[in-house]
Amino acid sequence: MHRRSPQRLLSLFLAVTGGIALWAAFPDLGWWPGAFVAVALLWWALREDHAWWNALHGLAFGLTFFLPHVRWAINATEIAPWIAMSCVEALFFALFGALWTWARRAVRATPGGRGLRRGGVVWQAVAFAVVFTAVEQWRSEVPFGGFPWGRLAWAMVDAPVGRAAWLGGTVLVTFAVCLAGVGLAAATRAVVARPRAAASYGRAAAAVAAAAAIVVVPVTLPLPASSEAGTVTDDDGALVRDAGSDLAEDGVLWAGAVQGNVDDPDLGVFAQRPELFGNHLEGTYELAEDFAGELDIVLWPEDSTGVDPRTSAAASAALDAAAVAVDAPILVGTQEYPADGGRYNLSLLWQAGQGATERYAKQRPAPFGEYIPLRPLVRLLSDQVDRVTTDMLPGDEPAVMDVPAGGGGDDVRIATIICFEVAYDEIVRDAVRRGAQVLVVPTNNAAFGWTEESTQQLAMTRMQAITTGRAAVQVSTVGVSGIVAPDGTLVTSTGLFTHDTLAAALPLRHTITPAVAAGYWPGWVAGVVAGLLVVAGVVVRVSARVHRGRASPPGPGRDATRERGALVG
Repeated sequence: MHRRSPQRLLSLFLAVTGGIALWAAFPDLGWWPGAFVAVALLWWALREDHAWWNALHGLAFGLTFFLPHVRWAINATEIAPWIAMSCVEALFFALFGALWTWARRAVRATPGGRGLRRGGVVWQAVAFAVVFTAVEQWRSEVPFGGFPWGRLAWAMVDAPVGRAAWLGGTVLVTFAVCLAGVGLAAATRAVVARPRAAASYGRAAAAVAAAAAIVVVPVTLPLPASSEAGTVTDDDGALVRDAGSDLAEDGVLWAGAVQGNVDDPDLGVFAQRPELFGNHLEGTYELAEDFAGELDIVLWPEDSTGVDPRTSAAASAALDAAAVAVDAPILVGTQEYPADGGRYNLSLLWQAGQGATERYAKQRPAPFGEYIPLRPLVRLLSDQVDRVTTDMLPGDEPAVMDVPAGGGGDDVRIATIICFEVAYDEIVRDAVRRGAQVLVVPTNNAAFGWTEESTQQLAMTRMQAITTGRAAVQVSTVGVSGIVAPDGTLVTSTGLFTHDTLAAALPLRHTITPAVAAGYWPGWVAGVVAGLLVVAGVVVRVSARVHRGRASPPGPGRDATRERGALVG
C-alpha cells in the first residue's frame, strides 16, 4: 500500500461524512449547525497538496450531499436523471477541491513564509471561504443558467447568521458559514496537534469564539422585525395571518391564497388538471364566504388552471364568476402555446369582465425539467427526455405586476417569481429594484410527491424575504404554502397534499436593503478574488519549481527532485 493511502482513506471518509452533515442541515431535518460541521470536515478532507486528490475528495463530498438532497428528482423522473443531475452538481465541489489546492499555496506564501505557523490560518480561512463562495456562485449560473439548489445560505434561514442576507445576500451568508466552519476546524486542529499543551486549548477557545461571533453577530443587524406578526381573527371570527402589518410603509395588501390540492397524489397534477382547476375555484369560493369584498387579490399557484383561460370560454367564464364572488382579481398560473412552437409558463392577473390584464412569463425554465438542452445527446442517457414533449421558452420581461388597489388608491406592485426562480437571486433583486413591494412565489410541487422539495423551496422564499425586506407568500398546488414576514419569520404554513386557504395582511414596503442595493457585486468580488488567488497559487508553485530546478545539482539528484515535485503537483 502507498505510504499516503491511510491518510487519503481518512480524507475520503471525512469528505463523505461532511456531505452527510451538510444534507442534514437542510429541510426537512433542518439541523443547520450541520453546515458548519460539514465545512470543517471538508477543510480537513482537502489537506492534500495535490489537486487531483482534492478534486476526488470534493467530488465524494458533493455526491454524498446532492444524492439525498435532490432525491425528489426521482419522483419527477427516474433514477438515471437524478444521478446525472447529482453528478453534475457534485463536479463543482470537485472543481472547488482542485482550485483550493492552488489558492492555498498563494496564502501560504505570505510574508514570513511559514503559513499556518504564523497566523496563516486566518488568511487560509478567508481564502477558503472566498473560493468556496465563488464556486457556489458559478454553480448557480452554469451550465444552462445554473442550479442554485443546495447553496449553504438556504440552510441558514433559522440560524442567526442567516440574517446576514439582509446585508449581503446569499453570497455573504455562505461566506460567513465557511469562515465559521473553518474556525471550528482550526479549533479541533489546535487540540489534536498538541493535546497536552495548555496553549493549544487557548488557541482552540479563540477559534471557537471567533466562529461563534461570526454566527451570532448578524442578530444585531436592523432587520424589519414585527411585533404583530401571527394569526389573528377579524370581526367575524375568520382567521387572518398578519405578516407584519406594523411594518407597512405603503399600506397593506390583503391577499387570499388557495392551495387546491389534487384528489389522488399518486397521479400527479398533470393527470388531474380539470380537478385541479375545480379545486382552486372551490377554494376561491371558500374565501368569498369569509372575505368577499375585503381582499385585494387572490393568489393561485403555478399551472393551476390546466388550460389557458384566454383561449377557453368555459375557463374564462368560471374565473369571471369566481372573481365576482370574491370581489378581487385572481393571479392564476397557466401555459401558453405560441403558434411558432414552444410554450411559456405564465402567471396572469385575471379581472372579472376584463380577462388577463397583466402577464408574466417565467424567465428561467428548469433545464431537463421544463426544456431539454442537447435533446438528441441526452436521449442516449435516458428516454425520460421524451416526457417533455414541448420545450418551455424563457420570458423576457421582469417578474413584476401591478395590482389595482381597492378604494382607488395607487396600484400595488408585486413580484411574481414562479417556482424555481425563487432560487435565482438576480430575478428577485430585479423585481424589488423595479418597485415590487411584496414577493409572491406561485409553485407547483405535485410532481415531487411526499419529499422535502417544497420545504426546501419555502426556506428559499424565507431567505429572499430577509434579503429584500419584503413579506412573501409561497402558494403551491399541493403544498407546502406559507406566509412569511419581512424578516423571514414563517407566520404559517400548510401541509402537503391538503386542500387549504389562507388570508393574509401583507405589509407593503419600499425600503431597499443593502443586499438589494449591492446587486451582483458580492458575487463578482468573490469570483475575481478567487481567480486571483488561484493564479497567485499557480505562480507560487511554478516559481518554487524553477527555484528548485536551479538549486538542484545536475545528475540523478536533480531528477529525483523533479520526481518528488511531481508527486505533490
